[in-house]
Amino acid sequence: MKVAVYQTDPILLDIKANLEDTISKIHHAKEKKADLIVFPELALTGYFVGEKYHEVALKIESKEIKKLALATKGTAAIVGFIEESKSMNFYNSALIAVDGEVLFAYRKLNLPNYGVFEERKYFSNGKRVSTFRLHGYNLSVFICNDMWHPALPYLGICQKADIFITIFNSSQGSMGSEFRNIESWEIINRFYSRVFGIYNICANRVGFESFEEKRDISKENLDEEEPLRFWGGSEIINPFGKQIAKAALYKPDMIFGEISRDLLRRKKILLPYLRDDEPHFTYRELNRILYDKK
Repeated sequence: MKVAVYQTDPILLDIKANLEDTISKIHHAKEKKADLIVFPELALTGYFVGEKYHEVALKIESKEIKKLALATKGTAAIVGFIEESKSMNFYNSALIAVDGEVLFAYRKLNLPNYGVFEERKYFSNGKRVSTFRLHGYNLSVFICNDMWHPALPYLGICQKADIFITIFNSSQGSMGSEFRNIESWEIINRFYSRVFGIYNICANRVGFESFEEKRDISKENLDEEEPLRFWGGSEIINPFGKQIAKAALYKPDMIFGEISRDLLRRKKILLPYLRDDEPHFTYRELNRILYDKK
């Protein structure tokens, strides 16, 4: 299976321009015979949407989503956007569209609410880790902060995921000077691939955005008058934790990679970390920890 990753520089709050750019890139990837095309978190809106989040939200049945899904005829795509549900809740979501149809939207589970991040102020959190089938593989989608909570990737593995799709918006300075996002994400991406024996397709964005609202919480580590710079560096990691494709830093780019069933099989034979994993044991222990008053 051939995978394409586009690391984009979306225009903040400009759905029309970002949608046209995304569809154009889907058509370009189809010309390159890509079976799956991955875009970053919130690729249709930009990240710091603030209180205008509801102005750029899309419903699954909206004409924009239908147009985006139609562009995937003959391929599949995963695109970050703001989703408005029928009950008028709003989610940081990833659209999964396959062969011209919307399969479902994965909703981000762990919403950060510290530093420059205010997602929980605007968005509802998702309720489940889902997998879907594509070309004989099981895929799990995760959005940014989900990957910083190891229980969530584990739930994907419990559903026999072969491939993780990790979409995120990571910027310089957003976590202060003591923490280097680029290094941390490289560690996380490889860790899950090596331990779980899965492919990890990772899409980050590039460009600049300003954090509009002023806070005292980050003054020591972040100049709030300056925009935050998203660093890109999207990558595709194989089941042995080896990088098979790497996008440029700080500029729009595209990468391709081949997913190999033989390599997945080889990893399970040589390093069968999960062979004796027992989800029922995890379930029993969680019940004991949560509910056993003794």
